[in-house]
Amino acid sequence: MAPDVEDIFASYPQKAQKRLSALRRIILDVASKDTAIGPLTETVKWGEPAYLTETSKSGSTIRIAWKKATPERYGMYFNCNTNLVDSFRALFPDELTFEGNRAIIFDLKDTPPSEPIAACIALALTYHRNKKKK
Repeated sequence: MAPDVEDIFASYPQKAQKRLSALRRIILDVASKDTAIGPLTETVKWGEPAYLTETSKSGSTIRIAWKKATPERYGMYFNCNTNLVDSFRALFPDELTFEGNRAIIFDLKDTPPSEPIAACIALALTYHRNKKKK
């Protein structure tokens, strides 16, 4: 984990750290299974851990965060200028909770469904590659 990302994780409450670490593992796992995605860059954007496909440029940035304003929730955030969240909403209308056109939101007390999350992550990390195919 990048040191600046590690510092952000350490600033979160323990339960949020655990849930966000699980999301991070899914993001890294999805990326490692698709050679077209290539290695991810783990960094900080807008004060949140962010995952970029800098080498392959195949996808859109994914950010994950817990916010003090909504302490019982955490989220996975996407570029609001894409159609990613609309696509996720169409695929998983009942399995996931969405915030506008920018996020999938989770409750800290619930274990999120890993398969829909992995599918959304895969779509985000291949967004530019898939857009070119159309």
